[in-house]
Amino acid sequence: MKPITNFIREIIDKDLAEGKNSGRVHTRFPPEPNGYLHIGHAKSICLNFGIAKSYKGLCNLRFDDSNPETENMEYVNSIKEDIKWLGFDPKGREYYASDYFEKLSEYAALLIKKEKAYVCDLSVDEISKYRGTVTVHGKESPYRNRTAGENLELFQAMKDGKFADGAKVLRAKIDMANSNMLMRDPVLYRIKKIAHYKTGDKWRVYPTYDFTHCLSDSIEGITHSICTLEFDVHRPLYDWILDELGVHHPQQIEFARLNLGHTVLSKRRLFELVEKKAVFGWDDPRMPTLSGLRRRGYTPESIRNFCGSIGVAKFNSIIDLVVLENAIRKELNKTAPRRMAVLKPLKVVITNYPDHKKEELAAINNPEDPSMGTRKVPFSKELYIERDDFMEDPPKKFYRLAPGREVRLRYAYFIKCEEVIKNKKTGEIEELRCTYDPATKGGNAPDGRKVKATLHWVSASEAQAGEVRLYDTLFTKRDPEGASDLNPNSMIVLKSCFLEPVLKGAKPGERFQFERHGYFSADTKDSSPGRPIFNKIVSLKDIWGKIAGKKKK
Repeated sequence: MKPITNFIREIIDKDLAEGKNSGRVHTRFPPEPNGYLHIGHAKSICLNFGIAKSYKGLCNLRFDDSNPETENMEYVNSIKEDIKWLGFDPKGREYYASDYFEKLSEYAALLIKKEKAYVCDLSVDEISKYRGTVTVHGKESPYRNRTAGENLELFQAMKDGKFADGAKVLRAKIDMANSNMLMRDPVLYRIKKIAHYKTGDKWRVYPTYDFTHCLSDSIEGITHSICTLEFDVHRPLYDWILDELGVHHPQQIEFARLNLGHTVLSKRRLFELVEKKAVFGWDDPRMPTLSGLRRRGYTPESIRNFCGSIGVAKFNSIIDLVVLENAIRKELNKTAPRRMAVLKPLKVVITNYPDHKKEELAAINNPEDPSMGTRKVPFSKELYIERDDFMEDPPKKFYRLAPGREVRLRYAYFIKCEEVIKNKKTGEIEELRCTYDPATKGGNAPDGRKVKATLHWVSASEAQAGEVRLYDTLFTKRDPEGASDLNPNSMIVLKSCFLEPVLKGAKPGERFQFERHGYFSADTKDSSPGRPIFNKIVSLKDIWGKIAGKKKK
């Protein structure tokens, strides 16, 4: 299938038509290893690797690891695992900006020799103050006119560890009156006497992201440096550094980052959620991280399809959560086997069913795929149904079980409620006593009578006790502002569920549709042999669309 065109592909098509880059297309995915990847990164991964594939080009995986304070090998390994899970392979093209530190240092020295960079003694606060505002020009540093020789000596002393952290920085000499404040003599190097997870104690100075990124692109021969929209204001600096050094100059192209409703995709804010224990970790199924989505039960195919469906734009917008949910819902509707599970059980005793009789009834595994066949489900005198499927005094449009009313049990029989048993102290309903019609086996009445509701159930004697975790949005607001918007009901744990016995053998990560409830996956972390714990992936229907429709009315 031909890829859907977008403005980035149009730029590349034009470049190829004009013979730029000798007909090469070379992209890269450049994560900073300071956190776990999230659904927003998936969009960039699919875009960069997808473009390289469709143009028969190359795509590098490069770790932009120039900040030893926040980066470590745990994040590197998680990023590689997520990219592999998503279905992409760098094919040996795995690089690290830290491998270029020596070369970057040489480039910095070259800028100093050209009198395009200088060592500055101003503190961080003083640099900020000297930079001015959007309406007031900045003021030049008193150290701006040091000679090239003096700056080279000072830069070498910085590298040799002769100054304390923050005592000096290397800055580009550009224009303190530039309308783009990032061009007002930005910092290129800072002193940080911190061990790097990859280079150890070799370096005492580290390049800034802006200096590292463009030159790493250049060193690797990247042709199209595809970034998210917030890097638009960084592009003049990207271009300035490469032009001043006279090296290979990739084209930076910006696209709108993914913003997903009822969640946050800022790495800093996600880190805060983990640090403050608002979630159980980076792989918490409520998190928008790829590890969280994977643990919840999302498939790589659904993530790729989602990224393809939202397209590539030049302007930021918020994508409704339902678009992501629809991607996995559409896939699992075709692939997930059906099972019955009672999450909030209410006991039913069929008084006219033989005491010791047990049946095995045929149940369809997936009506969307007849090749998946059928399975046997046990049926006996005592069953569990959903507590919400019974009301003692039902309103007019409640069609499920009630005193004196008849309903269908899925794949089984018609039953009729004859008696309600309550706890004498609390008044809570503990049991329903019903009768069944043996002639309705399979769920249809030979006399043609109809019922208005079909209930799912499990046999009490054969059911597997289990735990089910129901998830809602992590935040109550579509565009959350802070911790005050956290949803206190984002996870509800039900520990007294009863499941169809075949679910006892569910393997970690295996997905099912629990009839009338939604799609669920056996948790990959907390499940144990013979006792899986199930995470709800998504509801059967688009509940957000229904809510939005009600609001419009």
